[in-house]
Amino acid sequence: MTQAYLGLDLGTQGARGVAIDAAGRVLASAERPLPPSPKSEAGRAEQDAEGWWPACADCLAELCAAMNGAEPRAISVDSTSGTIVPVDAHGTALRPALMYNDARAVAEAEEINALAGDFTARLGYGFPAAFALPKILWLARQEPDLWARTAKVLHAADFIVARLCGEVRWSDWSNALKSGYDLVDLRWPAFIADLGIDVGKLPEVVAPGSVVAQVSQEAARQTGLPAGLPIVAGCSDGTASLLATGLSAPGEWNSTLGTTLAIRGISSDLVRDPEGRIYCHRHPDSFWLPGGAGNTGAAPIAARFGEDALRADSAQAMAGAPYDAIVYPLGGRGERMPLSRPAAEAFSIKEPSDPVAALGAWMQGQALAERWCFELCEDLGCPVGEWIAVTGGAARNDAWLQLRADVLGREVRRPRHAYAAYGSALLALAGRTGEKVSEIAGRAVEFEIAVEPRQEHAAAYAELLARMKAAVAERWGILDQ
Repeated sequence: MTQAYLGLDLGTQGARGVAIDAAGRVLASAERPLPPSPKSEAGRAEQDAEGWWPACADCLAELCAAMNGAEPRAISVDSTSGTIVPVDAHGTALRPALMYNDARAVAEAEEINALAGDFTARLGYGFPAAFALPKILWLARQEPDLWARTAKVLHAADFIVARLCGEVRWSDWSNALKSGYDLVDLRWPAFIADLGIDVGKLPEVVAPGSVVAQVSQEAARQTGLPAGLPIVAGCSDGTASLLATGLSAPGEWNSTLGTTLAIRGISSDLVRDPEGRIYCHRHPDSFWLPGGAGNTGAAPIAARFGEDALRADSAQAMAGAPYDAIVYPLGGRGERMPLSRPAAEAFSIKEPSDPVAALGAWMQGQALAERWCFELCEDLGCPVGEWIAVTGGAARNDAWLQLRADVLGREVRRPRHAYAAYGSALLALAGRTGEKVSEIAGRAVEFEIAVEPRQEHAAAYAELLARMKAAVAERWGILDQ
């Protein structure tokens, strides 16, 4: 009988499940939407956590029915990083969840950063308002009656694991990072108690890939999973997505280009960036995962030229590269990586008058900014290898892929199953077999396209990036590096 390993991704709009075999081949998949969320107020984003479980349970039931008799062997769950919900001892949500992008806890973040200076210097990142720990402190300060009734504050993946096993207990170090968990010493640090937060209200943290519990009889009835199925500690959706890209060794990187740009790679060492542009998660196999996000991406280009033009004219636009123009495409005000400049604004120099050539100059500008991000990583001590796994909506644009490969000077590879649920299924496989998930990902992940860089314009792109840096220095302020 075929053995199946299940991954479940709880996103902001729905749940997605996938079942794979021991070789990483997809056996079945399923999706369920979440109920619509209430309209968010400025700086606030909430969601009814009690709506998560029915969507997940229905998704798993469909997945089990579609597996054609394959035997489930383990399940792992991922979710958005930084989303939290206070629950009672039975795992019932006491209020709507505070989502990953909820940034109400500004004063609390300032207090935490003032108190946790040694911690932030050692780990290489601070606590912005959207991180989970400021929101936990906000709950304790602003809703004391509810806080008194709180048994645990769970991350979204923890909440689903609690429903699967009936224990309100577990988390993993990937989801717990934004709650202040010490990824070096692997413990909740002392400064959390100094804030007045009862550490007993925080979950027990284990390594992603650890078997923590079993599916209960009640969860089995609701999902179709077998009772007693091992539950493997999961991770954040970002880490799960990285596992799905096939990265398996230091120097390998993923670049996700969608609305904005996000990069993450594998490093042997913890990387610290004084400006906070790059910070590290911890890999399930105890590597470090440096990464960051910038505000360049497909969104400002689509806004400037239209989605239809971006799809239809990319090949012609790429054919005209390199362009003499310098364009820094930003969506809105501010940049985070490769520079932290809250007041930064998009600009173009010598932009072509022809609309297709102008599109090409903007696509080229994005690729130059992307290359700059990888140069930043190398400057901080993170090696970048000969190929980069590419994901996100823009990775489906083959012409743009060629331009990005040319500008980056590296092969770019597009994974076949680049989504978080697949990464969680790989983690379930690793947890059940005891093999390292990096080794599994390295052999199981397939790439549907690999684009080699063309070398004839390598010198031109190096010179264009130097000109972009000089133009940025003039407009945004002197560069620090």
